[in-house]
Amino acid sequence: MDADAFAAVHGPEWERLATLTRQRRLTGAEVDELVRLYQTTAGHLSAVRTAAPDPHLVGRLSTLVGQARGRVAGSHELRLTDVGRFFTAHLPAAFYRVRWWTVGVMVAWVGLAVVVGAYTAATPAALAGLGSPAELTEYAEEAFAAYYSNYPAPDFAAQVWTNNAWIAAQCIGLGITGVFPLYVLFTNAVGVGGAGAIMATYGSLPVFFGLILPHGLMELTAIFIAGGTGLKLCWTALVPGRRTRSRALAEEGRSLVIVAVGLVLVLAVSGLVEGFVTPSALPTAAKIAIGAAVLAGYWTYTLVLGRRAVVAGETGDLREDVAGHVLAQAG
Repeated sequence: MDADAFAAVHGPEWERLATLTRQRRLTGAEVDELVRLYQTTAGHLSAVRTAAPDPHLVGRLSTLVGQARGRVAGSHELRLTDVGRFFTAHLPAAFYRVRWWTVGVMVAWVGLAVVVGAYTAATPAALAGLGSPAELTEYAEEAFAAYYSNYPAPDFAAQVWTNNAWIAAQCIGLGITGVFPLYVLFTNAVGVGGAGAIMATYGSLPVFFGLILPHGLMELTAIFIAGGTGLKLCWTALVPGRRTRSRALAEEGRSLVIVAVGLVLVLAVSGLVEGFVTPSALPTAAKIAIGAAVLAGYWTYTLVLGRRAVVAGETGDLREDVAGHVLAQAG
């Protein structure tokens, strides 16, 4: 595409759109014309970004489309219905759309952790590489359990939440590389497998599961969601389908930001369980039951509300008038 020729052909439309955007009062016909020119110019911007990303022209059209969008859509104040729709439609739909990626990552992660744990426990050299016998004994008998009770519950819950939310955000934000989510998931699985091997070798495997399952069921699922979400974005970049690659990444990226926001809330719940339930004096069965109930609540929320929202046409993306109109594509 010749950017100069494109601008020469469509320049009058852009000038007319700019005029209507600045005009204080519009007739009914002029409002219709404004909306039509806004949608057309948004399509032009999409075409320029894809075929001829001239910085000056992209900047000019971006400014024009932004101003026209403000005139067409007007200012939007956050209302209670918007908050309700976020939690009943946008968020569950976003979780639902990455459910199979979540399950796939979970299966691979659990398989790797079990293999690493079994190999380490059965291989003296691998176990010795984790520490001396005295260090491993101290870890199995004291350090592992002490980790959950060394700090006051509110401080520990906040620390865990902040750390895990940051890891999840990185998995999603750097997911387009495909490498970072795999690295995080791999190191996490190896670490958990190694810890399980130490606890099993020194006869403390019940303590391991009793402490890690109450919060770990939801916490690890959140990491699986983040990893699967990041890998989905990478896959979209490689295989955009019938959409252009830029459009596919824009749409998926906006939807996955909602997943990141949702995981902050999910990990907050998990952090509360880890801070208050895991180190508590409750029976182990009761603590695991609480963790299982939290996990069941997440999947019920995702599969029931998420499926309902997706069937109704929800994608987790922004509305077209907010995200920007794009050129229609054949097929």
